Amino acid sequence: MSYADIVFKENCRDIIENGYSTENEKVRPVWEDGTPAYTIKKFGVVNRYDLSKEFPILTLRYTNWKNAIDEMLWIWQKKSNKVSELNSHIWDSWMGEDGTIGKAYGYQLGVKHQYKEGMFDQVDRVLYDLKNNPYSRRIMTNIYNFEDLHEMNLYPCAYSMTFNVVDGKLNAILNQRSQDTLTANNWNVVQYAVLVHMLAQVSDLQVGELVHVIADMHIYDRHIPLVKELLEREPLPAPKFEINKNIKNFYDFTVDDFKITDYKYGESIGRIPVAI
Repeated sequence: MSYADIVFKENCRDIIENGYSTENEKVRPVWEDGTPAYTIKKFGVVNRYDLSKEFPILTLRYTNWKNAIDEMLWIWQKKSNKVSELNSHIWDSWMGEDGTIGKAYGYQLGVKHQYKEGMFDQVDRVLYDLKNNPYSRRIMTNIYNFEDLHEMNLYPCAYSMTFNVVDGKLNAILNQRSQDTLTANNWNVVQYAVLVHMLAQVSDLQVGELVHVIADMHIYDRHIPLVKELLEREPLPAPKFEINKNIKNFYDFTVDDFKITDYKYGESIGRIPVAI
């Protein structure tokens, strides 16, 4: 059975059974009808996925992995904040009049900084270090730029990555300040698992662990019945992940260079309302 399903179910059970309700608090998110969107939450959740053993995608329900990868490439490869350059509509609610999401996500990764070795943006610095100094303990990115927060239409949720090479294997820690568990948990896991595969391949490394650290992992009140439905389901075998081994340049990857085969999953749980 898929290990990602096991982790997801354990997280969801823990949140529902032991989590803290924000029902008596003043909360920022609202539903489409303007009703406050309350949550049940857990603080400081840490999940580990060994990418050398299995690709971490849910089988309890379908994860739209192509759109997830497309968004990850939009952020990490295109370093874009223009919604028109994204193939899905997940950022439409946060698009400004200029067609962007402000100085957020990909914009921050594309800003160049001065290093001893020269000018690099954050992605190119990671690529440089993985090739030239792979055992460094300083290979990381951070897009939570306090100076630009007032010009971001949404503060970054998944905001930093730390990379660490052990015995020729690329490991990574994804730090996330906040996560809508039903909507985004496996979406984010799939994205950053693929990113680790990409970076490892172009750096002549093998994949290791993806460690996902979530400060505020929550289930929205209107999502609880849908989550309980998923908890009743049994996980299916994990599918196989394939990456185009001919790609040696990080910027040459496209969505078509990835395949997930033998992907079996549970039926749809219907439209999931999104709090904004």
